[in-house]
Parts: sequence; structure tokens; C-alpha cells
Amino acid sequence: MYPNYTDIQAAAERLKNQAHQTPVMTSSTVDRTTGAQVFFKCENLQRTGSFKFRGAYNALVQLSQNQREKGVITFSSGNHAQALALSGQLLGISTTVVMPENAPRVKQVATRGYGAEVILYNPATTDRQALVAEISQQRSLKIIPPYDHPHIIAGQGTVAQELIEQVGELDLLLVCCGGGGLLSGCAIAAKTLNPGCQVVGVEPELADDATRSFYTKTLQTVTNPQTIADGARTPFLGELTFPLVLQYVDEMVTVSETAIRQTMLFLWERLKIVVEPTGTLATAALLEKKISTPGKRIGVIISGGNVDLSQLGTIFF
Repeated sequence: MYPNYTDIQAAAERLKNQAHQTPVMTSSTVDRTTGAQVFFKCENLQRTGSFKFRGAYNALVQLSQNQREKGVITFSSGNHAQALALSGQLLGISTTVVMPENAPRVKQVATRGYGAEVILYNPATTDRQALVAEISQQRSLKIIPPYDHPHIIAGQGTVAQELIEQVGELDLLLVCCGGGGLLSGCAIAAKTLNPGCQVVGVEPELADDATRSFYTKTLQTVTNPQTIADGARTPFLGELTFPLVLQYVDEMVTVSETAIRQTMLFLWERLKIVVEPTGTLATAALLEKKISTPGKRIGVIISGGNVDLSQLGTIFF
């Protein structure tokens, strides 16, 4: 069940002419501040505005004809929702998405815009996975989870594969972590292509379940964390992602809500790119000097750019 680098290579082939080869940006200011050579992998410029398209498309394109005809269902705060909806639209597969009521409106609107049926729930009173399982059984829909699925993980791993192909070997790779799909997939790719590369996962302090899990070697959970990084509000790592993180990741760190806000502003103002709170996590760890950087070649994955502009006041003030 565990994906390997061969699966990531196969995913990359499936994604040709479907996913964007996202650009890599640099900043002389960041290099000077960190004493390093930093490469920002801009998945905020991926289709649907995040890396999630890679995994979603890789999963749906491998479904049997019978499964395609019945349709699929997932749960997501927004980025996987949009990615699955667009992938379903491209492949002619109907999609249903269970989303929390407090998911950014821009993500809800975009998910519906790609043709998905959106079912909202109250995260304070409803177990989203139980709700999805119930609807799946009632409608005979295939569940495509947002991170704990071998095809999802393999698709996300193409981010690191592509980055290393673009810029060469890295000393350090910083990756945001929610449910661990992006982190585990990228860690597999990085360690295969560049065994000496140190892979560091980054979470919000208010949603530090993966960090606690990593250091205790026991799965930890968090309940409805009040972080502005909505993509990192996942309650725990998955049955696949947890052991993969333990095997391939070298370190986990956390960043404050203040650091997330400051980094979001920095990326908007200095790199001139729109990045959502979750998408800033890896950069925040770099700028907050959570790890030693001088003299290193560092890859930083900017995971997404889906910001609800109507909510900027609540994010920054």
C-alpha cells in the first residue's frame, strides 16, 4: 500500500500536459537574510491554486470505468476539494465534497464552480469522516481522501521531484504539513533523488499533532485547531502518512500565528505572489530561523494561494 519513488515517476507521467510545471522563484533579500541559496517552488500557481491537483488527478485517472461512472466523494477544507472537482470535470467523473462551514468562501465557490456538489457540515459537532462514509455507502461513491491514499501521496511527491529537476541537488527541503500527503510524498522523492537532503516538515503551533507524533513516535491528534492556516487543521496524520513521515522526514518544527501572518505579508510584498496562510508555513520556518541555514541550498515549497480576500481583515487585524 505504501507508495515509492516508482509510483511518483508514474504519477509524473500521468500529469504531463495536465498539471502545470510551476515556476521556481528566488529572492536576494531572503538569500542575504538566511546566508543561504533559497529556491521557492510556487505551487500557489498550480491549477486550482495548490499542489493538491497533482494528487487528485493521479488518483482519479486510475479509477476503473465502473468507479468513474458511480462518482467519488471526499472531505476537504478547500484545496483538495477544488482539485478533485476539476480533476473530475476533466475526466468526466461526478464529485461530491463534504466541507466545513467555516471553509474559506473562495474555496467553496471555486469547488462548486468546477462542478462538484458541496455538502457543508459543522466541524464542532460532526465527524467528517463518518459523514463521508455514510454518504458513500448510501450513494455507492468511491472515497478519495485528501491525503491518506497511495495515489494522492505519489501525485504530491511530484512537487519535490520537479523542484530537484529544475534546480539540482538540495541540502534542505522545507515542506508544510497538514495530513502529511505532501510532506511524505516529497520526502520520498527528495531522499531518492538526493539522499543527503534533509527534509523538514512545518506545522502551525496551534495544530502541532504531526510534530508531537513525530517526536513521540505515537499518533497524536488535535481537535478543531484555531489556526488561520486552514489547510493544516487536519486532526491527525494518516495510516499511510504517519509511518512514511517517520521513515523519510528528518525533523518537524512549528511556527506561530504571528509568523504565519508576517510571512504571508512578506511573500505578497517582496515576491509579489499571492500565498494563503497554509502556503506560508515552510517559508515562515525559514525566516524565523527554526533551522540552521547558512551556506545551504534550500528548497521551500509554497503549497497554495487560495486566499479569501473578503476575510483579510480577520487574518491580519
